[in-house]
Amino acid sequence: MNAGFDVEAINYDVNFTYTLIGKAQRAIVHHHLKKHLENPLHILEVNCGTGEDAIWLAKQKHVITATDISENMIAQAKSKTKLNNLIFLQLDCLKIQEKFNPDSFDFLFSNFGGLNCLTKKELNYFFENTASILQPKSKLALVIMPKNTLWEQLYFVLKGKFSEAFRRKKEKAIAPVSGESVSTYYYNPKDIVNLSKNNFKYIESKPIGFFIPPSYLESFVKKHQFLFKVLVMLDKWIKKLSFLSKYADHYLIVLEKK
Repeated sequence: MNAGFDVEAINYDVNFTYTLIGKAQRAIVHHHLKKHLENPLHILEVNCGTGEDAIWLAKQKHVITATDISENMIAQAKSKTKLNNLIFLQLDCLKIQEKFNPDSFDFLFSNFGGLNCLTKKELNYFFENTASILQPKSKLALVIMPKNTLWEQLYFVLKGKFSEAFRRKKEKAIAPVSGESVSTYYYNPKDIVNLSKNNFKYIESKPIGFFIPPSYLESFVKKHQFLFKVLVMLDKWIKKLSFLSKYADHYLIVLEKK
């Protein structure tokens, strides 16, 4: 799995982080995160990619340990900053309990579908391991790709690609990442609640990219920037409507350790 992400690392910021869609979706994620980050926290980020969120969190005065399975993603992240309250580590998110002591962190964050690379069994294992390294009442904030993204269904139906339109509803989908095939699993909020219920309780979920389209439509929004501004405004307007989470490109779900 990490082979594709190692190759993608050098292009990830150009292909997503610094795009119109990437910046707009990330801004909504950060807006929702702020209310859960009132006090300085020791935060573990998994699937940190090139470190954009870790750097933002560190600038909010939190202490950040940011991890990713891809060596090249971590290398790109390290090249961006020298902040003293931020550490980058190459680490598989399924092995965090082997690296860190119990109660090491009081917040965990994962952005933009990194956890969609895990099967249901692996996700259940992840939640059990996560609980062991978090302090009581700690929160998880996870950005996940759901099964029912309306933008994707509409886009592929209009192109006559009906199998692609409903690919997220499959038990497993294959996503190309820099020429490598990556197994991808989609989860609605209720799926995450059920998989984590032994260790965590549900706090909230919020849509990320209900009107803002998926990143593969970047060329379209560049040509129609006034329309894109309208879509961003609409996304900001509905950002609190939890029931839209399973229809967006991503959603943020917040859980609390029992």
